[in-house]
Amino acid sequence: MAGGWSKDGAVQDQIDASVDDAVKQARARLNQGESLHECIDCGEPIPEARRLALGGVRRCVGCQEIDDAENDDSGPINRRGSKDSQLR
Repeated sequence: MAGGWSKDGAVQDQIDASVDDAVKQARARLNQGESLHECIDCGEPIPEARRLALGGVRRCVGCQEIDDAENDDSGPINRRGSKDSQLR
């Protein structure tokens, strides 16, 4: 059921678009290529198990956690709100 100026399925379209954006962001952050043997931030050796498990690893676990926390783009706001919801 559509309400206001929105078409049928508009809410699902917004959800799909949000999921698509999140998937694109996650794929863009994936490392590619050969893994390094030493962390680019601290210079500590990267364990072989980590290098084998994840292709293109550039950081040790500790430095990667710090980088992930600093570059967290996700937020609680759905910026794809419909025009109808913005008028309320």
